[in-house]
Order: sequence, then structure tokens, then C-alpha cells
Amino acid sequence: MDLGCADCRLLRKLKFHRGGIEVLAGVDIDCAAIRERVIEHLQLWEVEGFSNVVFGYMNPGTVIISTPNAEFNPLLPGLRGFRNNDHKFEWTRAEFQTWALGVCRKYGYSVEFTGVGEAPGQDRDVGFCSQIGVFQRNADESSAPMNNAAQAEPTVYRLLYKVVYPSLHDNNIFQRTVVCEVLYRAESLKREFVADEQGVQCNLMACVHGLPSDEVRQVEEDVVAEALVVYRHGSQICVPLQHVWTEPKVQALCGNIQRLRQALMDCSQVQLDPDRDAIMLSDEGEAEEEAEEEAEEKDQCEEGDLAPRPIIDNTEDWESELG
Repeated sequence: MDLGCADCRLLRKLKFHRGGIEVLAGVDIDCAAIRERVIEHLQLWEVEGFSNVVFGYMNPGTVIISTPNAEFNPLLPGLRGFRNNDHKFEWTRAEFQTWALGVCRKYGYSVEFTGVGEAPGQDRDVGFCSQIGVFQRNADESSAPMNNAAQAEPTVYRLLYKVVYPSLHDNNIFQRTVVCEVLYRAESLKREFVADEQGVQCNLMACVHGLPSDEVRQVEEDVVAEALVVYRHGSQICVPLQHVWTEPKVQALCGNIQRLRQALMDCSQVQLDPDRDAIMLSDEGEAEEEAEEEAEEKDQCEEGDLAPRPIIDNTEDWESELG
């Protein structure tokens, strides 16, 4: 959740992030407001409007405001004037407290003063480097004046419009999202299967060495029984839909396995087995071996075509036949 999301710039970037983010939410009017080093960037005549918006209209339960302490400035080496070229003013502790107490009286708040950055040694009497006011809304709201915008308007908000991005109500977006998650899961299972398959073959060779044929057959059956339910069909590796369905994101998207099967049947990117119970993925290793075998056969054929052929002499030998 992005508190104080403003124009939602951060949320727009995060919506393409796949690092475990499931829900994004932005709040710009909430129960707490933090304004760190903001007020000094306003013109003095704008401070009243700032106070009315934050304490009057937004009217949060807690407001935390920090601003530079002008009394601390002489302790900052080489500083002349304000700490930042964009600062329009910098308040002393008395000026900040006067403004804060006036806000409390007008909008029904109480305030506690603190800060960060203590001055060293004998200079501690100048206060903190940055002064902070922690405002708490009074429990008795009747103490606030009637011109408080928060009292003039209802505090219960009604949802006018909601957008879920991307919209899964759009069938094209829904199908692309499902296929992306399914293929990602299926490819992961395929890689695990190939790795385990290679290990099974090695273990099988170690197990059957020197055993009688009956025991060899039993070892083969035991190894196959312990293998993954992902299976091989020729040069294809088949991943059962039931195993893809165990992925929480797939369940959340489809709701039931029948809808998952239908979404995959409608997509040309996904190849299902004849029973529509498994996803068929090509084995790159098998495909490469087949390609190499085909290339070797082709080379052999080409070499055979270029080999010298025996010369057949069809000249008739009359003398040998008459003799």
C-alpha cells in the first residue's frame, strides 16, 4: 500500500513487477498524514491554505510535520541564508510553536513538540536541527469550530468507480494471463522432470548391475513408480493439468479446473494431449538429438551420391559368344 500515492507514479511502475506482489493499493487521504520538510517550501501566504487542507478538509487522526529549526543554522558550517535555495522561510522554535498552537485551536487538535539532531555540548539550548510537531485530533470533535471542512462534509466516502488492471473480465486479457502462468508452471515442472529423469537413469544402472532378469524388472518397476507423474510421450514431455492446478495463482484466476482446461483449449500456444488432461511440451534435448541424427543421415546420403559409381561396359563381344 502506497500511503500518499499522489499521481500513482509508483503504483504504475509496480503493476508490471512479478516479485510476489498480488494486490496494489494507493491511499492519498488517510487516517494519518506525514508532511516532512514541506511547509517551508510554501509562501507564507500559502500556509493558511495548507493548514485548511490538511487539518480542515483531510482531518486525519494524526499529523506529523517537520521543518528546519532556524536557531540551529549558525551551527552548520558555511551556511548562509536558508538551508535550501527553494525554502521560502525557516521558523524559529517560537514561530513554529505559535503556528502549531493556532492550528490546534482552530481545527480541534493537540500537539507535542520534538525533533531530530541534537546540538553538541554547550549549544544544546538552540534545540533540534529539525523541529517536529505531532498533532492528534481531539476525541471531542465538538471543540472544533463549525467552519471546519471535515465537519461540514460527511466522513463516509462512497466508491464512485473502480478499475482492476488488467481487467480479467476481458476474455483476451484473461486468457493471456492464464496461459502465461500455466506455461511458467509447466516449464518449471518439465525442467524438474528432465533433471530427475537423468538421475533415475543413473540410479537404475547402479541398481541393476549384476542382478538377475526378474530382479532387474522389479527394480525398473520400483523406479518408475517413484518417478514424477510428469511423463514422457516420445519427444514430448506431458505435464498433467492437475499438477498445474496446484499453483495458487492459477486457482485464483480460473476458479475450477474445467475453466482452466477450456482456456487452454482456446489457445493455439498450448498443446494438450488427446484426453485434454495434460500439457505437451517439446523436449529441447530430444529435438536437438533428432536434428543431429537427421543431419548425419543427410550427410551420409550426400557422400553416397558423390562416391564414384562402377562403369558398366555394354559393348557386345561377338567373338566370345560365337567361340
